[in-house]
Amino acid sequence: MKWRPDWFLTGMIAAVALAWAFPGPGADGGWMHPEILTKGGVALIFFLHGLALSFTALKAGTLRWPLHLVVQACTFGLFPVLGLGLLWLAGDRISPDLRLGFLYLCALPSTVSSSVAMTAAARGNIAAAVFNATLSSLLGVFLTPLWMGVLVNAGGGASLPVGKVIVDLVCWLVLPLVAGQLMRPLLGAWAGRNKSLINKVDRTTILLLVYTSFCDSFKAGVWSGHGLAAPLTGFVGSLLIFVLAMTIVSGVCMALGFPSEDRIAAVFCGSKKTLASGVPMAKLMFGAHPALSLILLPIMIYHPLQLMICGVLASRWAKRAE
Repeated sequence: MKWRPDWFLTGMIAAVALAWAFPGPGADGGWMHPEILTKGGVALIFFLHGLALSFTALKAGTLRWPLHLVVQACTFGLFPVLGLGLLWLAGDRISPDLRLGFLYLCALPSTVSSSVAMTAAARGNIAAAVFNATLSSLLGVFLTPLWMGVLVNAGGGASLPVGKVIVDLVCWLVLPLVAGQLMRPLLGAWAGRNKSLINKVDRTTILLLVYTSFCDSFKAGVWSGHGLAAPLTGFVGSLLIFVLAMTIVSGVCMALGFPSEDRIAAVFCGSKKTLASGVPMAKLMFGAHPALSLILLPIMIYHPLQLMICGVLASRWAKRAE
């Protein structure tokens, strides 16, 4: 399985470049009205997620509770501890906004589509991967803002209004997700036939949110004092967190005697973080924060990093299974 950059990764670079060249339209007060676009885009994304989500596909994976506990404990327990440890070691060498970005990365849920796709490619437990990836996304609506409240306070930052954030996430994430599920009897067959179209609409909307996220930052000159230091720090920190998380979850699975299929699912689901949900959630949680682009930088680096490394591992493990 050879990794190749896809249109979405190229689109992320293009969205950042457009925000740098033309920040006005997507910035606060611009003609694109980002305050309306953000909430509408988030609602659309999660409505499509609800429409495409089949809970019947989860039944086969529900009984592997030791595996599920390991994955969710890693996603919402190990990662925050790693993030706080990294920031403690780095001290004041990381800017406050980038520190917030690393905390946000560590508090996010796992991915859905790529975790399942990598597990399938590596001949792992697909049913368990579907169950864990979906469960992680649902738990993340509540656990991510709760963790951010705890982590931001522990990191010495300004307190996060957790109650308001959760209400916003329920209104703009959970309710559209439920609406999508309720529409499955009418539109489920259509969604099954048009997965590619739904994926493109979903990813295009995310790219639009990435663009508006960077517009305010470029307009306010947030990046002028950072140069290459911020991307380099983001890359090194993201790589370190990823390698540590993958190594620890793999070691735990081996210590517990998990079969190879379960270990593959645990490693791929337990080491990944979602950009697809991370960008919309950040727009709701941090609003028009002028340094939102720095907050999003770690997850934007982590996303292609996890795809490249997991793609190589999936190819090797598939050959070993054969």
